[in-house]
Amino acid sequence: MRGRSLGRRFGWLWAAYAASAFGTRFAFDAFSLIAIVALGAGTTEVSLLASAGLVVGAVVALPLGPWVEFRRKRPVMIAMDLVRCLALLTVPVAYTLGLLGFWQLLAVSVVVAAADITFLAASGAFLKTLLPREDLLVANARFESTTWTATVLGPPLGGFAVGLFGPVITIAADAVSYLLSAAGIRAVGGAEPPPAKPDGPRLTSRDLREGWRFILTHPVLRPLFVNTIVVNGLIMATAPLMAVLMLGQLGFAPWEYAVTFAVPCLGGLIGSRISQNVVARYGRDRVLFVAGWLRVCWPVGLVFIQPGVPGLVLVIVVEFALITCIGVFNPVLATSRLELVPLDRAARTLSAWSIAGKLTTAALTALWGLLAAFTGPRAAVGIAGALMLATPLLLPRKRRTPVPVSAHVDQESVHRPRNPDAGADEGLLRTGSRLPGGDGPRLDRDAGGSGPAGGPAEPHDP
Repeated sequence: MRGRSLGRRFGWLWAAYAASAFGTRFAFDAFSLIAIVALGAGTTEVSLLASAGLVVGAVVALPLGPWVEFRRKRPVMIAMDLVRCLALLTVPVAYTLGLLGFWQLLAVSVVVAAADITFLAASGAFLKTLLPREDLLVANARFESTTWTATVLGPPLGGFAVGLFGPVITIAADAVSYLLSAAGIRAVGGAEPPPAKPDGPRLTSRDLREGWRFILTHPVLRPLFVNTIVVNGLIMATAPLMAVLMLGQLGFAPWEYAVTFAVPCLGGLIGSRISQNVVARYGRDRVLFVAGWLRVCWPVGLVFIQPGVPGLVLVIVVEFALITCIGVFNPVLATSRLELVPLDRAARTLSAWSIAGKLTTAALTALWGLLAAFTGPRAAVGIAGALMLATPLLLPRKRRTPVPVSAHVDQESVHRPRNPDAGADEGLLRTGSRLPGGDGPRLDRDAGGSGPAGGPAEPHDP
């Protein structure tokens, strides 16, 4: 399995993903930095930038999921990369001309968030047509390992670049990364199956609801959906509280805070690299269930953080264990959901999942900010950790429904010969493997990079 080729077309797709992932992490927290340093924004404005961009962007993206469903996916992905590139480029241009304002940052964050969701919806459906079913876990593990590699390397390099060239240099680099991503996706080439056809001449409210209806009526996807958005939301809700606790009350230096969240990201790289072997040995159902439990056992330990070296060690150990489990869980979740969602509704379902995740994260972040005002950040972190311990009860133990066969691609893929461009090795799991639901491939993440939101230990939106 090591070094196994998935073909030239996937190679270009992976290169495109790597470019945008590194660009996003290179520009980590850049909007907040610009708002504070260049515009003199206060905590209220920075909080507004962090939450409103996600919320409004998710609302703007609501009709785009169904729209993507009925379009060829690769042109949509290229268009969304170009939209993000152009939107981000307006920031350094306006800054150079002395015209940059807070509301422009907010508008750009909305555009980027909406384009992120649209790209995610298209990319999941596209990968489903690009690779045979047995290669999806291998592909998702490679995307996951690339994400965590970018997370380890990107923020320190970006911080160094900001120190040398000023606060908008990372935004310009992120914009260029989307341009490179668009070029890589264009180089993928090849034919794409015709998209689904809408029932009528225009989008209806039923089209908008279809993604959520499919998730919430599916016996496997429904608990996985609730589990994932709640766990990710609670993890992200505690990120600003940990910053206040460590940098304020406990007196850690900024570099110490950065180290405690950068070093553990190596665990994500390790987890994503071993996920294929673990699945091959124990099966996807068991890995999804056990890793889902293990990933929520650690955050409650952060409540015991103390000043000094012991506190640093505690945070590093807890975050390393958490992120390693996430690194194992995410590729399995991504592959499983993609297998369970029929191609003719994949874009709507992935879009609905992503929108719900972003809205939940924004709501929980705001709620936990209010909670911390009454209880203090340490107690609020502990409450979030305790609640997470109950979330694995939602995970399905056993396979309850068969993997659906898409009317467009999956049915013929059962009998079709393997794409000769994809290599000669056998797949990790064959077509008949048992697959619990999961999340689509994350060919891009708005993991708080150039955008306004995010945290050092973000579990990603799978």
